[in-house]
Amino acid sequence: MLAGLYEGALVDAQLREQKLSLVKLEQLATSSRTPLRASEALQRSGRVKVLAEIKRASPSRGILNAEMQVGTQASKYESAGASAISVLTEQRGFHGSLQDLIEARESVAVPILRKDFISTEYQLLEARAFGADFALLIVAGLPNQRLVELKNFAKQLELEVLVETHTEDEVRFAVDIGARLIGVNARDLSTFETDRNLFAKVAHLIPDSSLRIAESAVRNALDVRVYRDAGADVVLVGEALVTGNPEDLIRDFISG
Repeated sequence: MLAGLYEGALVDAQLREQKLSLVKLEQLATSSRTPLRASEALQRSGRVKVLAEIKRASPSRGILNAEMQVGTQASKYESAGASAISVLTEQRGFHGSLQDLIEARESVAVPILRKDFISTEYQLLEARAFGADFALLIVAGLPNQRLVELKNFAKQLELEVLVETHTEDEVRFAVDIGARLIGVNARDLSTFETDRNLFAKVAHLIPDSSLRIAESAVRNALDVRVYRDAGADVVLVGEALVTGNPEDLIRDFISG
């Protein structure tokens, strides 16, 4: 499934490039405002930080919130205390778009993550041009050298990257390339199966020089406490927030 998500995202990016050339996109990117520092907003503190996600749908669960207004949702996240916001822009399985990214950026002052299946420099330029402050790179989805190339290109654009992992070897790789933001996704994107114990198994491999971000499988404050006790500095939460009361949940997550 992961390969298919990457293939679809690449085709969609190529279609967008037919309408917005690389040259024009570069101009938009270089003239856009300087990205915020996500690593500063998410820096380690006495409480877990929340990276709250705008997520319309998923391939495994279908539509999650058909009526969601992105700007309103993002504002709720920020007012409740989210330290940063993730926006899923993949359109086939997750029903997102770059317009969602734009609307979120216009609505909040906290850093924004472009979460997508990024495999090209064009997609990183889109992230910079349309308001993202950092971008997702998934170890399982890219050859190691390609991920390093994209990470370096993102640095040129002043974008930080969240390097997503799912195994001990992937965590070691993220550490070896100096990733400042390292995510451990409890959901295997090849099968969409979830291992709620995965973060606790691999968190010790992430040094204090990096931020430990627990992704997926957060339903309530207890799940957040379990991640926090296992060493998480940040939790990335999507489905629970778009299907429940985001303000109450985020406050519970932070205070818990």
